[in-house]
Amino acid sequence: MLRNVFLFYKDGFLNMKLGKSLWLIILLKIFIMFAIIKPFFPNILNKNYASFEQRAEAVSKNLILKGEQSGSFTKRPD
Repeated sequence: MLRNVFLFYKDGFLNMKLGKSLWLIILLKIFIMFAIIKPFFPNILNKNYASFEQRAEAVSKNLILKGEQSGSFTKRPD
């Protein structure tokens, strides 16, 4: 059963014309994002906060502050 599924996808991929070039573009974009761009963006949370709890608290506070400033959070009537 699993072999038949694999052969189905293998046969479909080998007979593609446009799909191969699209998959090549997708894989190239993924490579660019993770191998080339990622080193230019340091992990600020790991650098500024020692524990997971501190990082989670910082993210939570920043999300809440940004939401309150933009007015996207609405208070529900009691």
